[in-house]
Amino acid sequence: MKTIEFEITGKPAEILRTVERPLPEPGPGEVRVKVLASPINPSDIMFVQNLYGIRPQLPSGAGFEGVGIVDKVGDGVSIQPGTRVGFSGVGAWSEYTIAHHRSLIPVPDAMPDEVAAQLFVNPFTAFAMVQESGVQAGQWLMLTACGSAFGKMVIQLCKQKGIQTIGTVRRDDLNDELKALGLTEVINTETENMAARVREITGGAGVSCVLDAVGGHTASEAIKCLGKGGVMLIYGLLSLQDPSINVGLMIFRELTIRGFWLTDWMRRTDSKTRQEVAQNVISMLASGEIQLPVEATYSLDQIVEAVEHSERHGRWGKILVKP
Repeated sequence: MKTIEFEITGKPAEILRTVERPLPEPGPGEVRVKVLASPINPSDIMFVQNLYGIRPQLPSGAGFEGVGIVDKVGDGVSIQPGTRVGFSGVGAWSEYTIAHHRSLIPVPDAMPDEVAAQLFVNPFTAFAMVQESGVQAGQWLMLTACGSAFGKMVIQLCKQKGIQTIGTVRRDDLNDELKALGLTEVINTETENMAARVREITGGAGVSCVLDAVGGHTASEAIKCLGKGGVMLIYGLLSLQDPSINVGLMIFRELTIRGFWLTDWMRRTDSKTRQEVAQNVISMLASGEIQLPVEATYSLDQIVEAVEHSERHGRWGKILVKP
């Protein structure tokens, strides 16, 4: 079979390669999936660079999620071969991959492969983080780098819940699209003072929560936008720079700043909550209530072009890899 591997960590475009490997065999509790499509997420790029919470065991496959057909099952697995599923696990950029049966979600026939391929990382993270934020209808939630696929998901979800949103961007080319999705207010961090604009928008109250994926200066400024008792959830570090923390603000506004990692959330959350989130995600994606646009699709042999495109500024949709 054809699969993507890397033998050293570093910039994906420089180290990823397409290789031929024997078909993997599923062990107890595992299934072999014939992959139909897999997205390129920021977490995938960080993993290849050894900057993610899960460290690669070299040589390693790449890609954390996708959609495919169950091809073969190991002992103790009840799901039937031939079932189309969304799955998660290392090695999704491949013709075939191994996934644990607990990571599988059967997907309805009406859901296109392009949507089902994105079932886990962004939708689950968006639902879980909005839930963790504690923000209620009518309150303000702020998200940095809101033009990302994840940001667009949060915007649409908040709109449905009646939560008002402020999003930060560095360019204005996506503003109309973001507003159409439901973003209440947009702030250009290159031309506007973030904290001053948030005070103006919220009548001086500040936001209840910030979801930050950038870190560095952007996160440092976003902390200033939190109102009394506000919470910042940090789920990424696109700038590769740590934010500076204003301890005085934390003390006198009683702020909370903590990290969020979907992998740990899935581990510590009870099965009932996970099932509820999965049902909500599938229902909203299958109905078209929430959109997950795709900008381009590449083959495994085009993996270098694919990862370069995924990191291109101004992208409006997800990049997919299809075997």
